[in-house]
Amino acid sequence: MTLHELPQITVTGTPQELGHGQGEAFRDMIQAFVPMRFEAATLYLAEAGRGDLNALRANGRQCFEIFRGWDPDAFDEHCAVAEAAHVDPIDLFTAANMTDMRDVTALSGASDEEGCTSLMLPTSHSREGMILAGQTWDLNPQDIDYVVAIHRLPSTGVETWSVTVSGCPTLVGMNADGRAVGTTNIKTWGSRIGVGYMNILHRALNSSAWDEAAATIEQAPRSGAHTYWMADPDHAKEWETHPDFVAIRDTVDGPISRTNHCLSTAHVELEWQPPSSSSSKRLHRADAVLAQGNHDVTSLQALFGDREDGVDSINRYAEDDQGTATNSTIVVVPARREFWACKGSPDRGRWQQLPFETGPSPR
Repeated sequence: MTLHELPQITVTGTPQELGHGQGEAFRDMIQAFVPMRFEAATLYLAEAGRGDLNALRANGRQCFEIFRGWDPDAFDEHCAVAEAAHVDPIDLFTAANMTDMRDVTALSGASDEEGCTSLMLPTSHSREGMILAGQTWDLNPQDIDYVVAIHRLPSTGVETWSVTVSGCPTLVGMNADGRAVGTTNIKTWGSRIGVGYMNILHRALNSSAWDEAAATIEQAPRSGAHTYWMADPDHAKEWETHPDFVAIRDTVDGPISRTNHCLSTAHVELEWQPPSSSSSKRLHRADAVLAQGNHDVTSLQALFGDREDGVDSINRYAEDDQGTATNSTIVVVPARREFWACKGSPDRGRWQQLPFETGPSPR
């Protein structure tokens, strides 16, 4: 079997130049990505019996205006991507943040589509005494065709790598200071017009320090519920968020595993449905393996490739017919600024290290 290769580009300069470079390089992919995402959203909303594509796009338009003032540099980058790719910037924004835009439009559906599994390990559970983190990113099986790695060397600010889908901001990423971010999707009632999750991740990754990035996650005018994780050489925390509430977990209390249901009591009371079999089994598997300790990059890559629970496994295949598949996987070692990524499932993609050109910022 030929392993998936992760396409990579490097962009440099101002926010507009960073965006233009992406839009030019991935123009064909971006032009195909937007209608693909809208087709998937249309099917989802039809099955949910709540809202339609027109409502989704109207919500995206309102969220786009909030994004404009909340992170002007990222807004300029996004608009430059859209301009160079010859697509509508609001449609691209809506397609990129589809899970949040769907949740604003409707909070019910016919399948358990999201399937991400994230984890963070304290130094006590690492073979070399370093914080480790990583996650799978699972959504529509067809999204795998659009997974890319973006290397940003901005005129001002920190160098970053993002693994995302073409035309979109950060989904998971690491910067040259060794700070990594990621997310899993959860669903609660109370979604509303606000900033999309990918834009929150992008701003956190580009923040100058841990405290600034943490404040971004905690204080953003969030449109929907998500979990966010962040790790650097000295810290590893997770934020389980609702538009109105935040619950924080820290690896000082031990390893952290996360799938796609709420763990905070306040959020469980607002959850749209009980945990699925997939989410429960993936969490149980990850908790049990992480508790064994003595982990390294190789052991975490193996855990993300686990298939012992069949269609409820951490590693999800399109042929499982569950409405989702593992589209990319990452493992990070912040203290060494190691960012490992593969396109697709860990056993179907080639693991590649994404290297940094510049050193970390002075502390």
